[in-house]
Amino acid sequence: MKSANHITVLLVEDNFDFAKLVKIYLGRFDDAEIEIIWKENGTDGIDEAVNNRAIDVILMDYFLPGMNGLEITRALKEKNVDTPVVFLTVNKDMNLAVEVMKLGVQDYLVKEEISTPILPKTILSVVEKRKFQKEVAELEIRQKRLEAMQEMIVGITSEISSPLGKMKEIADALIKNGSTVKSAKYLWIIRENVERIESKMEKLVNLKEDKTVQYIKDIKMIDLS
Repeated sequence: MKSANHITVLLVEDNFDFAKLVKIYLGRFDDAEIEIIWKENGTDGIDEAVNNRAIDVILMDYFLPGMNGLEITRALKEKNVDTPVVFLTVNKDMNLAVEVMKLGVQDYLVKEEISTPILPKTILSVVEKRKFQKEVAELEIRQKRLEAMQEMIVGITSEISSPLGKMKEIADALIKNGSTVKSAKYLWIIRENVERIESKMEKLVNLKEDKTVQYIKDIKMIDLS
């Protein structure tokens, strides 16, 4: 498992010397341990991005043999790879900047900036933004799941509250009518279980937070403790 300050970067770049410089400069960054995986063409870069979900950021050169950076990014989107991409190019081109932003690319840097703090700070910023987006998405999923559970629980409660109440009434009546010691014991067990079910149903109705936890394998359960 990666440590909190470990960042894995996929660098798609056909220039060996430039790739070496990126490794050197990012290796000097003290605020995080940045691991570089280098691929020199789009095909290998796509394969790595698809198969290695530990990648946090993709540094993408625009001018590459075969597919250019834009084409590679589109191919990644088609394969449902949502790893954030930062473009690297030799100069600022507003038309290119607009195109890459349309594809959801996180940032756009000039290659000469790799020797400055801009590159590692950009990577950190992208990673933090991605982390925040995942947390927000998870909160939204949990909220929707909670709303769905509450809707289902209200329906179930309305259907079983009357039968549960009737079971308690019958058990109480039988106990008062002088049941045998053995039957009274079982009647009390029935009554206690009915009350336990009612208590759990009340907790479910008043649930304010999705407390779904892993039970076994693919089975999950709601923690009502």
